[in-house]
Amino acid sequence: MKNLKDILSSLESGSISKEKAESLINNLSIINIGHTRIDIDRKNRTGASEVIFGAGKTPEQIIDISKKLIESNERVLITRVDESAATRILKEFPNAIHNKIARTIEVGTKIELSKTHIAIVSAGTSDMAIAEEAKVCAEFFGSKTISYYDCGVAGLHRLTSVIDEIRKARVVIAIAGMEGALASVLAGLVKSPVIAVPTSVGYGANFGGLTALLAMMNSCANGVSVVNIDNGFGAAYNAHIINTLA
Repeated sequence: MKNLKDILSSLESGSISKEKAESLINNLSIINIGHTRIDIDRKNRTGASEVIFGAGKTPEQIIDISKKLIESNERVLITRVDESAATRILKEFPNAIHNKIARTIEVGTKIELSKTHIAIVSAGTSDMAIAEEAKVCAEFFGSKTISYYDCGVAGLHRLTSVIDEIRKARVVIAIAGMEGALASVLAGLVKSPVIAVPTSVGYGANFGGLTALLAMMNSCANGVSVVNIDNGFGAAYNAHIINTLA
């Protein structure tokens, strides 16, 4: 039985018990394909569809999951896709959109974006992969984004030259490696919530992003929340929820 109507009809006819019907209803939102249990009801519950994390999965597993999501009328977003996996996936879905910088693949029709927007501000060009991931993910969920790249504090005038535009955003994502100062500076200049993303960009004492993470968590500026190192996806999700609040 694939839908609620079939389950209720079987219950009404007496061919299944109330306990069996309850069990079937509870599992309606899950498609078990062996290697993966796909959550097809996530958008109804949380407002955002399930996203496939590509790292660690084989191209065949990603394709299996994608096909099941498409069969359930879901759009598909795959993150952290390496080049070899992307080549195989794009052969299966030739109309998919591949963002090589973000390492993402989208399958399905794009949706209308929100009227309010998220500002994505990165400190340096080296942070662009995470910034692009945040952009792709936020727009997949339905939020409009505007990007401001290479606005780090080493040349503060680069940030101040666009700060009036950034202030128009409903929420700001600040992406920085090195010492991670961008988030604190931005939070002192805008009224919007600032979601900070530390990146693994930096020299040895950056410790793979740990220095930026701790700096952002210890920000003296109000309104800064922090996601994990290189987590453009997590920042995009949180920013989208804020951006689309009534």
